[in-house]
Amino acid sequence: MSDPNHYDTLNVSHSATLAEIKQAYRHLAKLFHPDTQRETADSEKIVQVNAAYEVLSDVQRRQSYDRQLRYQQSQTKSRRQQNQAAQAQQSYQRYRQTSQSADDQLSNWLQQVYRPVNHLISCILSPLDEQIEELAADPFDDELMAEFQAYLEECRNYLNQAQLLFSSQPNPANIASVAASLYYCLNQIGDGIEDLELFTLNYDDHYLHIGQELFRIATGLLSEANSAIKDFV
Repeated sequence: MSDPNHYDTLNVSHSATLAEIKQAYRHLAKLFHPDTQRETADSEKIVQVNAAYEVLSDVQRRQSYDRQLRYQQSQTKSRRQQNQAAQAQQSYQRYRQTSQSADDQLSNWLQQVYRPVNHLISCILSPLDEQIEELAADPFDDELMAEFQAYLEECRNYLNQAQLLFSSQPNPANIASVAASLYYCLNQIGDGIEDLELFTLNYDDHYLHIGQELFRIATGLLSEANSAIKDFV
């Protein structure tokens, strides 16, 4: 409805009595009537006041007006509910799109980073005990030492590949703990390889034991990552 709210115009409640409406009208008529010569005189305002009084002072016209107000309010409420429903739907769609995007990012990371890195790490860690056992037969045997050094060189190549893959994509935020375990695992492997290489140069068992311990820590970190990732696959 284009007309202003007559109750607001007269500054009365919707349950106002006829006497209250008349009293409000007389007050506003004196306040805004152009003939009063007051600073508050307002010809447009007095037109609104007169129109409001004509409707609200007539019982039948007031009832009809009230019905129009209720209809207008119901329409406004309906439009508000429709807008809220539309906004809720839009929010849900954005949530679905965000969730879908996050799911896609996680799936890609698992396929292109986590699984190949996990495989490369296993190729480094799994053969260590067997390699050391073979070397222990005679650490000063050139052929056995050459095989152990070849194993370490292969470990270095696997580590480089794993590090490149790990840094090829951003880690999904919801699996930060998994990514952190892998990151520290790779660091421990890198340090372990360096100590094992030092052992091959000076035959100092101290470096051999440190290298083994670092590989053991890396194995624990890989196990932590594998356990945590089960919640997402």
